[in-house]
Amino acid sequence: MTTLVIAEHDQQQLHGATLNTVGAALRLGGEVHLLVAGSDCAAVAAQAARLRGVTKVLLADAPHYAAQTAENLAALVVANAAPYSHILAPASTYGKNALPRVAALLDVAQISEISAIVAPDTFVRPIYAGNVLATVTSIDAVKVATVRTTAFDPVAEGGDAAVIEALAPAADTGLSRLVSRALASSERPDLGAAKIIVSGGRGLGSGENYARLLEPLADKLGAALGASRAAVDAGYVPNDYQIGQTGRVVAPQVYIAVGISGAIQHLAGMKDAKVIVAINSDADAPIFQAADYGLVADLFVAVPELSAGL
Repeated sequence: MTTLVIAEHDQQQLHGATLNTVGAALRLGGEVHLLVAGSDCAAVAAQAARLRGVTKVLLADAPHYAAQTAENLAALVVANAAPYSHILAPASTYGKNALPRVAALLDVAQISEISAIVAPDTFVRPIYAGNVLATVTSIDAVKVATVRTTAFDPVAEGGDAAVIEALAPAADTGLSRLVSRALASSERPDLGAAKIIVSGGRGLGSGENYARLLEPLADKLGAALGASRAAVDAGYVPNDYQIGQTGRVVAPQVYIAVGISGAIQHLAGMKDAKVIVAINSDADAPIFQAADYGLVADLFVAVPELSAGL
């Protein structure tokens, strides 16, 4: 039994989600191979080869993998799928884009966002916005699954260097092309890997209030900034701040929810945080049912006082 993990990377280094996905693959037993597809990405393959538990790195280096479009990536995976019993990718935008195409081309069912592995053919995954955990058994010859990375510990570097094998690229499908990419730069931690997250909701009232109140608090804590869908839809912050069922799923050490009511959609994205702190003027807000510490107060008074006290 051998598992193929599709690496998520930026052509220079692996994204943290890949390390969690390899951790999940090791739970299956057998060998773990890592596929690195990109352009001029030998450095990524070298990093992948040092991950504990990885026995082989497959490197597909070609210009048409530079944008890592789902169509080209799926064609590559399917062309090399024969030896594998499992194909895994992170349940990120990257994995959710590529793996359904892989499953369709292989004519198997995809298992989405697995959060536990019961047996090589049996997995646990959340449904109904995380309120129910379903145990799913697959009878397909190859199991194709995305991995909820917050549910598995990341593997570390420092293992014996794995073999790096050059993989012949599949033909460019020409079905899509990258026109442009807009990247937001920040000195704060990445939202998916941050140990502390300060998140704001509609209760903040405006994007100006969001920045004025939450940015100083996040800076003092060394935290990442997040938001509820309501705050994103209202235009307070960009879409990549969104935490929830249709946004990012996070599991920090500390999650501070400011002016967030606690809708089911939002709770699905942050309820695995180790400690949840809620600040809201509504004592009946659902967020307090999930919070470890709750403060019923005017956030426009409480947050500046908290920032000043740090």
